[in-house]
Amino acid sequence: MVRGYLPESQAPDLEQIAAMLRQDVAEMGCGDLTVTWQIVPEEDWAKSWKAHWHPEEIGDRLLIHPAWLPLPDTDRLVVTLNPGVAFGTGAHATTQLCLRALESQSAETLADLGCGSGILSIAAALLGVQRVYGVDTDPLAVDAARESRNLNGIAADRIQFDLGSIEQVIATDQLVDGFVCNILAEVIVQLMPQFRSIVRPGAWGLLSGLLVSQAAMITDALSEHGWQVMEMTQQEDWCCLQIR
Repeated sequence: MVRGYLPESQAPDLEQIAAMLRQDVAEMGCGDLTVTWQIVPEEDWAKSWKAHWHPEEIGDRLLIHPAWLPLPDTDRLVVTLNPGVAFGTGAHATTQLCLRALESQSAETLADLGCGSGILSIAAALLGVQRVYGVDTDPLAVDAARESRNLNGIAADRIQFDLGSIEQVIATDQLVDGFVCNILAEVIVQLMPQFRSIVRPGAWGLLSGLLVSQAAMITDALSEHGWQVMEMTQQEDWCCLQIR
């Protein structure tokens, strides 16, 4: 089955298009072709996804809560989000892997490289991290992260979200106890030479956004920069590397 979408202005041409398709298929000897169409009602796609996003428990302690829904009765730590177009609703396997890994880590300070909606930074603060530096190269993501921080009642001097990359963390002159980096593999490789410049001795890192098939390549690159993979967790085709 092949499905396509055309502007409604082309509706008068659909019968002619269908006839041409039937003729082409017949000439190829592929049998009969059935063509159907319908008018799809207009929908605000930027908002309609909200109807399909529900509160979700992740790990042993966290609950991801859409900001427009009533707060559920729970003993879990609630991360309230309104991510807009920013990555990080908690639905993707890489985000869930990072959230579960954060539950087992301890740190006073943390860097979130590629913070997206701010979900990992906020979860880290709720789990006890006292100071978080989150950065993203997308200004819309930074705006969404700041809004999510405010929704969760966390002060700006506890979670700081800035536009940029690892250079902004370096510029703070504050070394961190750990960092999370849930972005593309090639970006992780680009940032890897600078990881040591933002962390204290003995610090840990969580790397995700990685396919399982990319883990060996990333592990080799980490080794060249003095990092060791302590554990790899996997969900579907994705993985999270816990490093020191």
